[in-house]
Amino acid sequence: MPIYYPVFLNLQGRKCLVAGGGRIALRKATSLLEHGADVTVVSPRLCKGLSKLADDGRIKVIHRAYLPGDIKGIHVAIVATSNRAVNLSAAEEAKKRGVPVNVVDDPVLSDFIVPSIMRRGSLAIAVSTSGKSPALARKIRSRLEDDFGKEYASLVIVMEEARRRVKRQRLKVSSGDWQETIDLDSMIALIRKGRSAEAVEALLERLRKCGK
Repeated sequence: MPIYYPVFLNLQGRKCLVAGGGRIALRKATSLLEHGADVTVVSPRLCKGLSKLADDGRIKVIHRAYLPGDIKGIHVAIVATSNRAVNLSAAEEAKKRGVPVNVVDDPVLSDFIVPSIMRRGSLAIAVSTSGKSPALARKIRSRLEDDFGKEYASLVIVMEEARRRVKRQRLKVSSGDWQETIDLDSMIALIRKGRSAEAVEALLERLRKCGK
């Protein structure tokens, strides 16, 4: 198995292709839409969920089986058909055209795999087993969801504000200083009490001391 390089892609407005019309294809298309992608689905048949997305104008649909050339001009491709020959053909064309492709449940044919993701606002935590056990990745993600509540979305905003003010005040702060001064427990406690501004000030005070 390859050693995967973790990366977060900006798919806003990018053309993405999903080959397949079943529930797995629906899940992949929905995820792409949630990340701002321009999604085209190619399949002779669509499940109810994909049909609804098409009726709502959220996805484009090519009502036939995948054919060579469908990947032209595509930024990312996800192949989720039950036909091994189609999956292989799409993967081979994607590689020739330099288009990153994920063939669902087939890491050998894939350029990338999709991790199980937990989101809290701008905070995203991705869990992967390098394709060896997606079920385990989802189980670990579920546990993380219990540990990281909605207050962590606010924590990111607090950190963003502190970072902005550090730059504005031209404080000399190293990456090590940030790590030393971020007190997760105390900051989360303040945020839960609705005292986010106080959390920002407390962090800035600690950073100023490091900069002296």
